[in-house]
Amino acid sequence: MTDPWVALEPGADPAERVRVLHRAHDTFTEAGTVPRPVRGVVAESWRRSARAGVHPDGAADVELTDSDLGACRAEHPLAAVMPLFRELMGTFASDGRHLLAVCDAHGRLLWVEGHASTLRQAGRMNFVPGARWAESAVGTNAPGTAVAVNHPVQVFAAEHFVRRVQPWTCAAAPVHDPRTGRVLGAVDITGGDGLAHPHSLGFVQAVARAAESQLALLSPVRPAENGPELAALGRDLALLTTGGRRIRLSRRHSEILVLLARHPDGLTGDELLCALYEDESVTPVTLRAELARLRQILGPGLLASRPYRLTAPVAADISVVERQLAAGAVTSALAAYAGPLLPASRAPAVVRLRRHLADGLRAALIARGDPDLLADWAHAPWGEDDLDVWRSLATARPTAWTRARLAALEAELAAPDVRPRT
Repeated sequence: MTDPWVALEPGADPAERVRVLHRAHDTFTEAGTVPRPVRGVVAESWRRSARAGVHPDGAADVELTDSDLGACRAEHPLAAVMPLFRELMGTFASDGRHLLAVCDAHGRLLWVEGHASTLRQAGRMNFVPGARWAESAVGTNAPGTAVAVNHPVQVFAAEHFVRRVQPWTCAAAPVHDPRTGRVLGAVDITGGDGLAHPHSLGFVQAVARAAESQLALLSPVRPAENGPELAALGRDLALLTTGGRRIRLSRRHSEILVLLARHPDGLTGDELLCALYEDESVTPVTLRAELARLRQILGPGLLASRPYRLTAPVAADISVVERQLAAGAVTSALAAYAGPLLPASRAPAVVRLRRHLADGLRAALIARGDPDLLADWAHAPWGEDDLDVWRSLATARPTAWTRARLAALEAELAAPDVRPRT
């Protein structure tokens, strides 16, 4: 095979390939070994599927319906390029009795469109909007595997891990955020054996690249001179971008800018002292010295006094998360959350703000109950000991590994503290 991501080379016999793959699939499900000539990308996917506890006779679960599905569609970045997908792929899907499908970064199908009779057939295996087709849920399949490996991939017939999907062939390519490179989801073409051709894989890859170009054009045009931007999530020292400069701030200057960005009307010296210092003996002179040094770093005009305030709006990453949460866009809020606010800071106001933001986001995740979003939080460094989230994850996705991790965490937190006193 010259291209490992293509299922069939031109001239190969599809019927013979199907027979070989069925035998290989039976061998793997019975003995756990992958015989040749199964492609490496498929063999690795089968192994991941088995480790995730996917059953070969399982089926996809529909996780989003009605208003929840509508909300996810409305807030998802790929909604903006659905007209492009339909223009480039809609006629091809309908005329060829295929389906156009678009999933999010968690493998959940948000849109499935195409030939009416093919839609009905696909519905029997829950290949429908709102169903989760992540590789960890239904095993090897083009949209789920494309997201899992971040690469365009074609899956043919019995290469699918779940048996009821094996009559189908699909090709999918991930779509990335043109600014951050983050995987937004995947675009997929699903149908019969006729799609087992290198052209179908090249086609969806070209469509994905066109979508990324369109997303870049749809992004707000930035002026030549950007306003100040402050990144303080997941960082001990904030990063300020202003006037073409990127400034790594000290811990105290990071705290001051976070608080002033939160209070555009300004703060008095006394208010800043209470917000920044645990030690009440710190004098106003100490604060004024810090502010003078910060003013020199920022340059003229950005930091004013009486009260202390910023003279230009500062776009802070914490505000992005708060706006997404307020709009109910939980997926987008979690994607924008790079970690706790200034995690090393002990400034009283920053500690309160850090706790408020994290508690608000985790409460929204628990209320949503989405297993993929819960897993993203639980497996992050700041969520690995979050008992409430792990309990919610074990309820939403009761795998053996999740239950074992929850039991270990509960036992650890219940154990008495036997550390010697100092």
